[in-house]
Amino acid sequence: MTRVLSAVVLVAVVGGVLWFGPWWATLTLAALVAALAAGEVAGLSRAVGAPVPVLFVAVAAMAACAVVPIGMANGAAIVVVLLALVVGAGIVTMAGGPPSPAMITAAAVTVMAPLYVGLPLGALVWIDVVFGPRPMIFLIATIAISDSAQYFTGRAFGRRKLAPAISPAKTIEGAVGGMVAAAITGALLGPVWGQVVSPLEGVALGLTLCVIGITGDLFESLLKRSAGVKDSSALIPGHGGVLDRIDAYLFAVPAYLLFLRYAA
Repeated sequence: MTRVLSAVVLVAVVGGVLWFGPWWATLTLAALVAALAAGEVAGLSRAVGAPVPVLFVAVAAMAACAVVPIGMANGAAIVVVLLALVVGAGIVTMAGGPPSPAMITAAAVTVMAPLYVGLPLGALVWIDVVFGPRPMIFLIATIAISDSAQYFTGRAFGRRKLAPAISPAKTIEGAVGGMVAAAITGALLGPVWGQVVSPLEGVALGLTLCVIGITGDLFESLLKRSAGVKDSSALIPGHGGVLDRIDAYLFAVPAYLLFLRYAA
């Protein structure tokens, strides 16, 4: 019940902002999510002894998120901000402690986490600004429906492990169920909201987003398993952390943006 109630609240808040809010409200929400998720990545690294500066990583993720929709009209702005992020990460890491093997991990994560989280969420805001809320909600709905289908199909029929060393709970049957659900969602909603012209193209887009999303999910599972934890945090009752809820989107958004810009 807790999981269901949390999901209802999340859908209401996110859906309300995306559908009814102006672009800056979407940006504000995305930046907040970026800060929380990047902070969770930093927390995973600190769990294995890497002194990653959580506050810097969170603020840098917000900056990376904001620079994408604001700076798309001026590519130089994005380059300057990202270079500043790298330099700032180096300075903050050096202040974190004496030289040690863990500092290499800390430096890498301090740069990686804001980019891994912030840039895709910023791209999602840019989709809202340029294409409107419908293509963005199509992406969110496709991944969400696919994710739910993977969960329930896996529980009902799952027998063969998809990636046992990374995520023992994921099964091939669950992945297939998610792909079927994504294909159906793409066929039904793609021609209306997904910027495709036919149900067949919607199927192809839905399948592509699902497969890339599963890859993003497995990547986050690798981070958690390396840190020896089940969830990225306990922030969302019944769901784990923010990163647990957006991991698939972080990989799927860039692919969807490329589709919208060059194929739609």
